[in-house]
Amino acid sequence: MTCSLIIRAYNEEKHIGRLLEGIKQQTIKDVEIILVDSGSTDSTVAIAESFGAKIVKIPSNEFTFGRSLNYGIKEAQNEIIVIASAHVYPVYPDWLEILLNPFQDEKVALTYGKQRAPDFAKFSEKQIFYQWYPDESNLNQITAFCNNANAATRKSLWEKHNYDETLTGLEDLEWSKWAKESGYKIAYVAESEIIHVHNETPSGVYNRYRREAMALRKIYPEAHFNFYDFLRLTITNIFSDLFHAFREKVLLKNFFSIFWFRFMQFHGTRMGHRETSLVTPQLRETFYYARGRKKKEERERDVDRIKYDRS
Repeated sequence: MTCSLIIRAYNEEKHIGRLLEGIKQQTIKDVEIILVDSGSTDSTVAIAESFGAKIVKIPSNEFTFGRSLNYGIKEAQNEIIVIASAHVYPVYPDWLEILLNPFQDEKVALTYGKQRAPDFAKFSEKQIFYQWYPDESNLNQITAFCNNANAATRKSLWEKHNYDETLTGLEDLEWSKWAKESGYKIAYVAESEIIHVHNETPSGVYNRYRREAMALRKIYPEAHFNFYDFLRLTITNIFSDLFHAFREKVLLKNFFSIFWFRFMQFHGTRMGHRETSLVTPQLRETFYYARGRKKKEERERDVDRIKYDRS
């Protein structure tokens, strides 16, 4: 199967080389790489060009997440479109192959894969990835939840419904919601795993969750988040993280980050919502509730991992 792979980037020279190296080592070789660059001033574009990527430029003052995707997909030559963040990299050489397998079912509109954090990530960030991306695949999930850091879709369906260029985030959720309402399937493929590098400051965490909450309100007008929700979910998730960190014997080094991360997450969420009722139950559970399972070892696949240069 052939595909076009869209990467959105701005000053990603620290990360994009590893992603491109991982793409080069995939079992699927016929991959058109398109970098949508929104004004990088570092060597991001030069690195991408050295791997044969096609460069599409968007002025930084015109950037939105949806607009950059629309720019990239418009230039794509293939029906199957893979979308990856510039600061992710695949774990296995069959990442793309497994991500694309569900498209054998013509009713599948979008697939997305597992995400895990690097070892140095904040403990709470790791817990969110465990919560949002379980070990079990689901090829026809109930909700519209998905994530464009590691996803694939069909260009023919994008032509019917472009990504919303007005949203401050969650353009993937809006598109997936349209697909579900149009009778298509959303498939989660746990074996298609990437590492997602976030190393945000407290203000960065706040801003990310604030803009995503603003987008969620627009996609789901019934979605609200009041002060009681803020207190309850902040406290619940802090205690959950402390409990799991204690069980995993990493509490001391993660103690303070757990408090500030969860506070900024839900403070940003509340500021983005600024209203007084509740989000739909299924999406609320996916986005906000603490991880409610015991620590267990990650399931290892019988596939050699990609070996990256440590540099």
